[in-house]
Amino acid sequence: MDVTRWSVPVATRAPTGETNAYLLREPTGSSPNDDRDGRESDPESAILVDPAARTDALDRAVRERAVDHVLVTHTHPDHVGAVDAYAAETGATVWARDGRVDRFRDATGLAPDRTFAPGTTIPLGDEHVRLLDAPGHAPDHIAIAAGRTGPILCGDCAVREGSVVVGAPEGDMRAYVTTLRRLWAMDPPVLYPGHGPEIDAPRATLERLLSHRADREQRVLEAVTDGAETIGEILDGAYEKDLSGVRDLARATVRAHLEKLAVEGRIAWDGDRATPPEGD
Repeated sequence: MDVTRWSVPVATRAPTGETNAYLLREPTGSSPNDDRDGRESDPESAILVDPAARTDALDRAVRERAVDHVLVTHTHPDHVGAVDAYAAETGATVWARDGRVDRFRDATGLAPDRTFAPGTTIPLGDEHVRLLDAPGHAPDHIAIAAGRTGPILCGDCAVREGSVVVGAPEGDMRAYVTTLRRLWAMDPPVLYPGHGPEIDAPRATLERLLSHRADREQRVLEAVTDGAETIGEILDGAYEKDLSGVRDLARATVRAHLEKLAVEGRIAWDGDRATPPEGD
C-alpha cells in the first residue's frame, strides 16, 4: 500500500513544529487511472489520516484522489484541525473510536459517521487497513496497519529521534510501554509517526524508547528512595538537563511514572506525595 506524507505546520509542542498528515492508497499500477479505451476513470480511492490543518499541497493531493475515509490516530488538537473541512469537501466517511465519540466531537466539532473498535478493518481497493489499539500517549490512541504486511502509522507512539511525551492525567505510562512492546512484536517494515521523518528501523527505535522510559523510571524511583516526595523534588533528581520551556511536560511525565510505579506496588503515591512502600 502506498503511504504519502505531508508535513503540516500547526501549533504543537513537538520540536518539528509540524504534524504529519497521510494519504493511504493502493500501490501505483494496481488500479490504473485510465481504462483500455483511453477514457479517464475515477480517481484512486484513498484514506486521509491526521489532517492537522489545511495546506495548499494537501488540498491538491486530496483533490487528485477520491478520499473515502478520514481517520485520526488520536484527538489531540495538533492532529485534528482540518477534519471537518476535508470531510465537508470530500464527503468521506469520518470514523471515531467507539466509546470516545464525545471526545472526538469535542476535538473536531464534528459528529462521526461511523465508529470502530480495535481490530476493525477498512477496505481500500484489494487491500485493507486495520485499526490497532495503541493507548498510552492518549487514551483514545490507535495505530493503523496499512495492508497485510505493510507499514504502520503509529501517530505519537514513536518518533525517529527524541522521545514521546506521556504525561498524566492524559497519558498512561503502563499502557504506553505495553504499546511499544506490542509494536515491537509486530515487527513492521516501517513506522510512520505523527511528527518527524519515517522510522525505517522500527525495532531499534522501539527498543531505544523502551530503554529511555526504563531509565527515566529508575531515576524517578531512586529520587523517591532518596527521600524526594513532591513532583518538584523528584524532578530535580530525575532530570539532569535544563527543563526551561518544557518543565510542565516533565512534571506530567514524572506524574505518569509515579502512577505506574504505584500501581506496580513499588512506591506509595497519593497524588501529592510519593514515599517508598512500607517495609522498605
